[in-house]
Amino acid sequence: MEHLNIGVIGVGHLGSLHAKMLAEATDVSLAGVYDNDKQKAVHIADEFKSAAYQEVDALISACNAVTIATPTTAHFDVARRAIEQGRHVFIEKPITQSIDEAKELCRLADKHGVLIQVGHIERFNPAILALEKYEIKPMFVESHRLAQFNPRGTDVAVVLDLMIHDIDIILSFVQSPVARVDANGVAVVSDSVDIANARLQFENGCVANVTASRISQRKMRKMRLFQKNEYISIDFSEGQAEVFRLIGEDEEPHAKGTLMLGELGSGKHKRRIVYEQPEVKEVNALKHELGLYVRAIREKTRPVVSGEDGRRALEVAHSIMERISQQTIRM
Repeated sequence: MEHLNIGVIGVGHLGSLHAKMLAEATDVSLAGVYDNDKQKAVHIADEFKSAAYQEVDALISACNAVTIATPTTAHFDVARRAIEQGRHVFIEKPITQSIDEAKELCRLADKHGVLIQVGHIERFNPAILALEKYEIKPMFVESHRLAQFNPRGTDVAVVLDLMIHDIDIILSFVQSPVARVDANGVAVVSDSVDIANARLQFENGCVANVTASRISQRKMRKMRLFQKNEYISIDFSEGQAEVFRLIGEDEEPHAKGTLMLGELGSGKHKRRIVYEQPEVKEVNALKHELGLYVRAIREKTRPVVSGEDGRRALEVAHSIMERISQQTIRM
């Protein structure tokens, strides 16, 4: 098995966690770290017994792959440098600042035969992983992602900071192009939008109502999915999912401890209403995410969240921000 040397570029709050996970892994090595703040880079390198590089290109040259946890404004330049040196890249969300940048990175990755994985970490939330046995084809989605105010992250709109998590998950579930976007948002305590609501209509008829706020009194990260014969509730904060569904008389439940809530119909058309709480495994989402990045590199397979997935989520996010901008102008 090829041993991989992976470097971390950007060792702020999230990048330092990347370094920790890679340093603790047994099948890869933390090749080194780089940050514009040289003192911070040295501190993190010392903590995890690695090397602090003075130049980003020197670190890239010493690696098979990198993870990029810089501010979004630097994603494109750093990823481009790595890809052009033939290195695989993991990029924290959003993939880039602009859609054109995202398209160019995907093009370069294809050209140089490397993969891009985007850090949409909620895809690896235990609540999402618990739904693997279920066929998810929602026709209506409602999500709320509310956070208490934190000055960190207010340099970008809440759509790119928080809502993009739910956009990515919804796109992965619905698997249909977005036909129409309507949105409203307000800048309350920062110079960018702090609370936003979007309504996404998909070509297959599905509708998603998505709300994100960073000025809430309490935290909430929930999503509800409605589809034929099923209602699924996902609590990202608790890492739990609940499923209410109709099943046939002879159909087996998907989860242990299923509760029967009632029956519908009669004779051959009788169906049971059941409540299921899918088994949740103890998963460190970031560790799992990085582990799948390593596996995709070794097996030369498509990452769970590819560069194209990151681009699509960014396109929808930009459409939402454009609609909000249009509404603001009219006001």
